[in-house]
Amino acid sequence: MSNGTTRKHTALPKAKILIEALPWLTRHHGKIVVIKFGGNAMVDEELKAAFAQDVVFLRHAGLRPVVVHGGGPQISAALDRHGIPTEFKAGLRVTTEDAMDVVRMVLAGQVQRELVGLLNQHGPFAVGITGEDAHTITATRHRPRIDGRRVDIGRVGEITEIDTGAIEALLADGRIPVVSSIARSQDDGHVYNVNADTAAAALAAALGAETLMVLTDVEGLYEDWPNSDEVISRLSASQLEKLLPELSSGMAPKMEGCLFAVRNGVTTARVIDGRVQHSILLEIFTDEGIGTMVVPDEFAQGASA
Repeated sequence: MSNGTTRKHTALPKAKILIEALPWLTRHHGKIVVIKFGGNAMVDEELKAAFAQDVVFLRHAGLRPVVVHGGGPQISAALDRHGIPTEFKAGLRVTTEDAMDVVRMVLAGQVQRELVGLLNQHGPFAVGITGEDAHTITATRHRPRIDGRRVDIGRVGEITEIDTGAIEALLADGRIPVVSSIARSQDDGHVYNVNADTAAAALAAALGAETLMVLTDVEGLYEDWPNSDEVISRLSASQLEKLLPELSSGMAPKMEGCLFAVRNGVTTARVIDGRVQHSILLEIFTDEGIGTMVVPDEFAQGASA
């Protein structure tokens, strides 16, 4: 008798957790979710394994995940090993021809391979591609303004076009595309290093994704940093636009990406704490949610009405 009671007590909380996910499973079924993989989750072994489990769970739960990644720390380490100095201007890595060869090798040959391997421990799901493949991402040379003047920072690209054909074919086949943020050139036959936050946002918009999720190393967007560590849990595109000039150089491209996504047809964009194991599942399948969610202005007005 007591054995049955024990089983009931352990089973009931699990059942409640599963049932809580039901409305979210219904809402997200068949929808594309683009996940930008980065930060601590990329280098910590346990977080990497939990990330892979989450993405495969989404796939089994009927969602269609697409993973986009960069590889800042890994690129810096590889450039060091090759004796190539690392320099940043306007928050972007100056990318010489030599550096670009290393960037391409690290993103497509190391970071992407590891991620594909982690996902494929759970089944024949992940397929790695770069923005070069099937013209997925096309870019032109990005010359940022510093003190009012355009500056050449080498092979850093500004996205001009997205072709989703290859990704959509993989999704239709039940696969999980893993996309490295390298782009083909629109005009000179070279390849470009593109910001992975920007690439994820552009892909989410072009794919008509339901959600863009960006993993970070903070809890979300803070209300009044550094005076307060209160996280803004939800804000509209217009509210975010007003905050953009005040953001740190690391957070700016992430939030600009979220803004671009929701202004271009993505239903929600979220910045979530990649240091929390299974943060993706918590964000998608629970009422609490974690991190900061950005919604289009019309949704925000609807919610407050």
